[in-house]
Amino acid sequence: MKNMIAEITYNNYNYTIDLSKPLDISIPLRGNASNVNAWYVDPPRIEPHTEVEFIGSVKEGGSTNFNNIHFNPHAHGTHTECLGHITEVFQSVNQTLDQFFFMAEVITLVPEKFGKDFVLTKKQLQRALGEKEPEALVIRTLPNTREKLSRKYSHTNPPYLQEDGVMFIVEKNITHLLVDLPSVDKEKDNGALKAHKAFWRIEGSVRTKATITEFVYVDHAIKDGSYFLNLQVAPFENDASPSRPVLFRIV
Repeated sequence: MKNMIAEITYNNYNYTIDLSKPLDISIPLRGNASNVNAWYVDPPRIEPHTEVEFIGSVKEGGSTNFNNIHFNPHAHGTHTECLGHITEVFQSVNQTLDQFFFMAEVITLVPEKFGKDFVLTKKQLQRALGEKEPEALVIRTLPNTREKLSRKYSHTNPPYLQEDGVMFIVEKNITHLLVDLPSVDKEKDNGALKAHKAFWRIEGSVRTKATITEFVYVDHAIKDGSYFLNLQVAPFENDASPSRPVLFRIV
């Protein structure tokens, strides 16, 4: 592909990005047990629709491939969620996310031991971000093996973000948080959801436009630093939707 160099002005600054070299940090959804999985649900299914004499599979004699897909966005791959994830009143991520390009910072953190858990701390975030205040923050955790593309997270107590660390992110005016974990919160916390509530500032001036994206995968070839982020969700009217965050290097 030929280079597609774009000169853009964003927040009164000029940037050059190469649109021909997107860095996709989403995990594709596969309709079998090899798919990444969390939250104690069965694997996703992608299977031909059948009724009477029709089967939606050319291989099995049908005229077209016509598949039904059964999945849970929170459990089965890269997804973006809005405030509606934790509110009684329905709110849709498809309505919440109405801008799609953001300045993003990619950082890499090694979860630290905290009792029986591994956590991402406020001090780590302070060191990694310094004075930077991006609109979006992408957190890659180590170790960063390709096993993340198919790992079964249920009952494994994955790393999570401590509440004061999330409050620091909010203080930085970061609106979109992307992590390579199944959740920003502890797997089994009796519904406390401290990180989610802190990020959306549920007890104060609620951040209605903020989003959390979980289950990204940031390849080692993507270096820490500043990028343009294109964050798109499938247009589901739901609290969360499958999403495809794509980074572009600033050249």
